[in-house]
Amino acid sequence: MERQRTLDQERAADALEKVLQIKNRPGNQQKGDDYASYVTSLPANILVNGLGQALAQLLAAAKQKTEDPHFWLYDNLKDWILHKSPLANKLNPNREDKDLLQVIMEHDRRTYQHTQAETMAWLEWHKKLATAYLKQPGSEQS
Repeated sequence: MERQRTLDQERAADALEKVLQIKNRPGNQQKGDDYASYVTSLPANILVNGLGQALAQLLAAAKQKTEDPHFWLYDNLKDWILHKSPLANKLNPNREDKDLLQVIMEHDRRTYQHTQAETMAWLEWHKKLATAYLKQPGSEQS
C-alpha cells in the first residue's frame, strides 16, 4: 500500500532535491555558499517588501545570467509554485513554462497572499536544508 506524504513532506522533499542539485553542480563551492545566504535572507525580504518585489530583486541581481545563484533561487521557487505546489492548478493549470513574477501579478490579492504564504512555507525547509548542505565551514551563519 502506497503511503501519501503530507504537504509539508512534499515541500521538504522538493527543497532537498533542489539543494542537492546545487551541491552536486560542478565548479565553485562558493556559489553554493552564496546561494544558501540568498535563501536565508529571502524570507525577511519577502516580509519587508512583499513577494513581488523580492522576486524582482532576485531577477535584477541575477542580471539575466542563468548560472547566477540568484537566478537558481528564483527558478527553484518558480518550479515549486507553478508546477508542484497546491497552488499550481490555479496559477498554471496547463503546467506551461511561465514566468513566476508575471503569473502572480495576473491574479487577485487573495491568490497573491496565498502564493506568498506557500513560498514562505517552502522556504522554511529550503533555508534549513541549504544551510545544512551548502554553507561552507567558517562562513557567516544566519
